[in-house]
Amino acid sequence: MSFYQRIRDLREDADKTQSDIGSYLGTTAQYYGKYEKGEREIPLSRAIELADYYGVSLDYLAGRSNIINSDATTLLPEDERRLLEVYRNLTERNKGKAELFLEQLEKSQMEQTIEKKHN
Repeated sequence: MSFYQRIRDLREDADKTQSDIGSYLGTTAQYYGKYEKGEREIPLSRAIELADYYGVSLDYLAGRSNIINSDATTLLPEDERRLLEVYRNLTERNKGKAELFLEQLEKSQMEQTIEKKHN
């Protein structure tokens, strides 16, 4: 499937108009429509914006893959995604501290669960 067909299908699946997507990209519906028809080459920066908007990978958008999004984090609930984002922004030293803290929390929780079972 071609890139142009993909962006059209994604737009239609999202129940959006060319005007909606054109506005999102900061252009007109007519200009955006040329991307969908293959009359105009879409800049990489706009392709990235579209991939982010639809929550798909660039490979999917370009027709190089049929896997919609290769980033498994999109399958996570919002609170877990946020925690992962925070973790990724930490320094290596602070990642180690966070991992140690989480291990301690997990151990404490397991001990509490065992204690409750025995009572």
